Amino acid sequence: MTERPSILTRIRNRVSQAARRRRFTRALEHIHGAGLEVPKGEVLAIVLVRDGAYYLDAFFDYYRKMGIRYFAFIDNGSTDETVERIKQQEGCVIDRAVLPLAQYEDLIRGYPAQRYGVDRWCLYVDMDEQFDFEGRETAGLPALIRYLEQRGDTALMAQMLEMFPRAPLAAVKNLTFPQALIAFVQYDISTVESFDYHSDEIEFSALLQDNVVSNDALKFKFGGVRGKVFGEACCLTKHPLIFNGAGVTPAPHPHVSQHVKVSDFSAVIRHYKFAGNVAARDAASAVSGDLAHGEDQARLEVLEAQKNLTLHSEDARVWAGITPLYEAGFLVRSGSYSKFLAEQEA
Repeated sequence: MTERPSILTRIRNRVSQAARRRRFTRALEHIHGAGLEVPKGEVLAIVLVRDGAYYLDAFFDYYRKMGIRYFAFIDNGSTDETVERIKQQEGCVIDRAVLPLAQYEDLIRGYPAQRYGVDRWCLYVDMDEQFDFEGRETAGLPALIRYLEQRGDTALMAQMLEMFPRAPLAAVKNLTFPQALIAFVQYDISTVESFDYHSDEIEFSALLQDNVVSNDALKFKFGGVRGKVFGEACCLTKHPLIFNGAGVTPAPHPHVSQHVKVSDFSAVIRHYKFAGNVAARDAASAVSGDLAHGEDQARLEVLEAQKNLTLHSEDARVWAGITPLYEAGFLVRSGSYSKFLAEQEA
């Protein structure tokens, strides 16, 4: 049985949290977009960004084709042309909070949902991520939302799939992001570890305890090719799509929200972390000391030691859509959702 913190400890925690929130409020700056109103039925994309110009064109192209028209960006201190280029896009707001993510990421990620996405569906995505799901190219996002709403679900689980090229990473570091999307067609799920959704072995299990899961087959997954090559114990599971209704706490952790009902199947997030000059990005992040987990420094050491490092191995598979990921057990399929899609497409 977990011992309850002492009264003094609880008081100190409350004081610390109040001070943290005050500092966040002082740092918060609204820099673009007046009075964004997201119509009922629309999905708001929430994006934490810093120096994301490399990804912008392909990012907007992908998500606008999905049907998303409203974007809430929160900038963490971009020094490139990210902010000016976002200002040229319709349906966007930009807020800025230049604070260390290690101490403030929950407040930074949670703010756009509470400011612009109350009682709306919110899709949390990063610039190097492509959210994908069964039926995306046919019935589309509106059908997915209808399915979730008719079931009373308020969250959809997704697993992150690290995408990489066959070539060494150094050989493709100068590709544009659209070029990388073409070249990065491989993935490796041979070393993924799975844990029950409410397992005590999950470091942030306390954040999950009040969530309701519709399918026991849904698991939290860790590791994958980043664990295999760099020794990272990274979490691959996210709640990217949530309905920010009464009682829901959006993004208290980069991967999860609280007090949600998770639907009965999982989506996928193609992750292009290794597109572009990953060594330079990790070096900049390591110097800033922004992230508490130190994975950027660990990756950098491996990348510097192995100049021709490749993530390719005999375990690599080529992207061929959602179905092979169902068959491999990486994603969970719902017969109910598949039937629903067939009815929508009939």
